[in-house]
Amino acid sequence: MTDETFQWMAQEIPFRQGESIAAALEAQDIQTFGPDASGQDTRFFCGIGACQCCLVRVGGCVTEACLTPARSGLCVERLAGNDV
Repeated sequence: MTDETFQWMAQEIPFRQGESIAAALEAQDIQTFGPDASGQDTRFFCGIGACQCCLVRVGGCVTEACLTPARSGLCVERLAGNDV
């Protein structure tokens, strides 16, 4: 693996260079990313940003985890149900 990590809900998540946040979370067996506006769990699904099922908050901004490259020091959080 690598020495590079980002924070997911106060947990250190290692990642490989070029890997998306969603791929790194999935590699750590994190299957759901929190509830969406309708209360359904968000998750890694299409991998191309079309479905927006993997929305997370990164540095205060809502973004697709599958399109956002993992970078050292990022703070990634679940959305609250009313954030979308």
